[in-house]
Amino acid sequence: MNKLIHRGWRPGLVLILLLTLWEASSRVFEVPDWLLPAPSLIWQEAIHGWSQYSHHLFSTIQLSLLGFVIGTSFGLFVAIILHMVPSLRESFYPLIILSQNIPIIVLAPLLVIWFGFGWLPKVIVIVLVCFFPIAVATMDGLKQTNQELIHYMKMAGASNGQIFRKLQWPHAVPSMFSGLKISATYSVMGAVISEWLGANEGIGVYMTLASSSFRTDRVFVAIFFIMMLSLLFFGVISQAEKSLTKWQSKGGDQQHD
Repeated sequence: MNKLIHRGWRPGLVLILLLTLWEASSRVFEVPDWLLPAPSLIWQEAIHGWSQYSHHLFSTIQLSLLGFVIGTSFGLFVAIILHMVPSLRESFYPLIILSQNIPIIVLAPLLVIWFGFGWLPKVIVIVLVCFFPIAVATMDGLKQTNQELIHYMKMAGASNGQIFRKLQWPHAVPSMFSGLKISATYSVMGAVISEWLGANEGIGVYMTLASSSFRTDRVFVAIFFIMMLSLLFFGVISQAEKSLTKWQSKGGDQQHD
């Protein structure tokens, strides 16, 4: 806790100063609320408008989690398969890189045409944005395993499966978690983009309605919750990484003893 406070007081102070400057500027220059509302007005809307956007928030959370689980699971599966079969990696890895040059906002309308306005095209959007970071990070982690250790295990008679389980996979775990943290933040962004396609509820829908009615305070409330959800998902993955790393360290020390 003390370490968290020690690290967080500087950015927290900067944030407070920025909000104070924003609040003062809005009052001094009498900026219209529809153009740039003061932080105090945004906070009031966030508190008093809970009943109007709570169902939108929970819908986005559910959609983000579903797409994140499917996207990262598929990404891990593809990364392992491409690593284990070099010929497939040489054939498909360039296509995976090439696919990221297609903006997801351009592909989204096509998904609506192909799959309609249901939940499927929305989940596909999130899966697409979550798939790439975890797949590439895991493949890089597996590929960067110490070749001398691999050669040593082969000399000791280890099979490819044993080399993967006991050496390559543990070595790739940090890279995998790096990809998971990126995918976790992307999942919220993907959910909001997918909700712009024509959903009935979600933070993306709430933001669109607020923008069309010039309720800028509600737009900022939506932005705030998008940021908070991304930070929350990132924090959960980071905590899971710390727990797993601590467990592996204890397990290694016990084996050494």
